[in-house]
Amino acid sequence: MVFSSAVFLLLFLPVVLSVYYVVPERVRNPVLLVSSLLFYAWGEPVYILIMLFSTVFDYGNGLLLERLDTAGKADKRKYVLILSVTVNLGLLCFFKYTDFVIGTVDSLTEAGLSLLHIALPVGISFYTFQTLSYTIDVYRREVKAQHNILDFGMYICMFPQLIAGPIVKYRDVERQLAHRDIDARRICSGILRFVQGLSKKVLLANSLGAVWDEIASFDGRQAALTSLIGAAAYMLQIYFDFSGYSDMAIGIGRMLGFDFLENFDYPYESRSVTEFWRRWHISLGTWFREYLYIPLGGNRKGLPRQMVNLFVVWALTGLWHGAGWNFVVWGLYFFVLLALEKCFLLTQLKKLPSFASRFYTLTAVLLSWVIFASEDLGHAARYLASLCGANGLADATSLYFLRKHYLILAIGGFLSVSMAKKLVRRRLDKIKNERLRFTLTATVAAVLYTVSLVMVINSSYNPFLYFRF
Repeated sequence: MVFSSAVFLLLFLPVVLSVYYVVPERVRNPVLLVSSLLFYAWGEPVYILIMLFSTVFDYGNGLLLERLDTAGKADKRKYVLILSVTVNLGLLCFFKYTDFVIGTVDSLTEAGLSLLHIALPVGISFYTFQTLSYTIDVYRREVKAQHNILDFGMYICMFPQLIAGPIVKYRDVERQLAHRDIDARRICSGILRFVQGLSKKVLLANSLGAVWDEIASFDGRQAALTSLIGAAAYMLQIYFDFSGYSDMAIGIGRMLGFDFLENFDYPYESRSVTEFWRRWHISLGTWFREYLYIPLGGNRKGLPRQMVNLFVVWALTGLWHGAGWNFVVWGLYFFVLLALEKCFLLTQLKKLPSFASRFYTLTAVLLSWVIFASEDLGHAARYLASLCGANGLADATSLYFLRKHYLILAIGGFLSVSMAKKLVRRRLDKIKNERLRFTLTATVAAVLYTVSLVMVINSSYNPFLYFRF
C-alpha cells in the first residue's frame, strides 16, 4: 500500500481533512493536490514522475485541441488525440506488459531472455484511463479544456480514488472542480459511507481472503466441497475488497464535496452475465463501452461485427486486469458467455425462474474468479478439476473448513445482496425520532470503525486486490 492503513486512518486522513476544512475555498484544490502527491510519493517516490508527466502532457493536449479549434484547424485535432492515446497507452504497456511479453516470447523460443523486472506504478491503469477520458472528451467537444493546471492535476491525482478507482471521468466532476458545497450533512454521509467501506474491507474481505489463500495452497489436491468453499470465499473477498475500496473513495469524496458515481450495484443478484457486468465495476465497464466498444461500431454494424467488437473489448479487459495469460483467458471466458447471451441465451434466461437464472450467473462468475485468482493457468485447471470432483466430493478437510468458516461465508453472502440494506433501512424508517435514529447510526458506525481500526493495527494481512492494476 502507499501508506500503511494505520498511518492513513490515524494521521494522513484526519490531518488532510482538518486543513481542507479550515482553508479558504480557493486554496482547497491546491491543498488536495499537494496531499494527493504526498500520498502517492510516500510509497512511489520515483513513479510519481510518470503520473506528473501524464498530467502535464494531457493538460497541454487539451489546450492544444482547443487552440486548433479556435484557429480553424479542426482537421489537425485528430493528430493530437492519436499522440495522447499513443503516449499514454505506451507508458501503460511498457510498465505493465514488457516482462509479460518477454516471458511469453522466451517460453515459446527458449532464447534465454531475461526479464527486466519493471515495477508496476501503483494505480497506473486507473489514472491512465482518467487522463485519456479527458483528452477524448475534449476532442469530442463534450467538455471544455481545463485552463487551470492545479485543478486539472488535482482531478488526475486525487488520492481517494487514485490507486484503485472508481475511474472518474472529467465531465462527471467538471463543475465540482470549480465549486463544491460542503455541509455537516454531506460530511456525516461521507463518514458513514467510508466506515461502511472500511468494514467491508477489514472485517469481511480480509477474513475471506485468508480462507481462499489456505485452500488455494492445496494446488488442486482438495475435494470438491473444499474447492467450493475456497472459490466462494474468493468470490466474496474480491467483492468486499473492491466495493469496500470504492465505498471508501466515494465517502472521502463526499467529505471533500465531490459526488463520485457508484461503482457496484449488488452484482451477485444478477440474472445474467450481461447484467452482472452492468453492476460490477461500473466505471470500468462504462469506460470500455464509451471509449472502445461504441467507437468500434458497437452493435450497429451487424452481428458478426458486434462479435469482433466484443472480442476486442474483452481481450483488452482481461489484459487491463493483469499481465498474465490467466487474465486473458478470464476476459475471453466472459466474451464467450456474453456472445452466447447476445445470440440466444439471454432470451432463454428471461423465461427461467429468477432463482435458476441467478444460479446460472453465480456459477459462471464463481468459475471465472477461480481463473482470475490463480497464479497461472495450470493452477486454475487443477483447481477447476478439483471443483468438478476429480479428488472426490468431500472429505474430513471439507467438513473442517465448513465448520470453521460457515459463519463468515453466510454473513458475507447475506451482505453481498440488497436484502440486508433493505432490512436496515426498514428498521431505521420505523424510528420516527430523527435524533435517536442519528445516534443509533453514529454509534454503530463508531463501533465498526473502532473494531476495524484495531484489526488493521494488529493484523499483517491486509491486501488490496485492485492495487496491482
